[in-house]
Amino acid sequence: MRARVGDLLVVEGRREDTGRKTGVVTEVRGAEGAPPYQVRWVDEDQDVLVYPGPDAHIEGAREDGGPTG
Repeated sequence: MRARVGDLLVVEGRREDTGRKTGVVTEVRGAEGAPPYQVRWVDEDQDVLVYPGPDAHIEGAREDGGPTG
């Protein structure tokens, strides 16, 4: 998994009662875009350090800085 600042980190819910969680990558702490990532979740007002698991993926940012998809 590789990310850049501004990309979206999307974590899919593992159970029916947990939904998808999306956050903006605000800092990449690993080498060459690797985790961990500092992420600001869209539904929370705080940055957290995230080590994404197999249920997560990155959606890249567009040229204009907005998220894709």
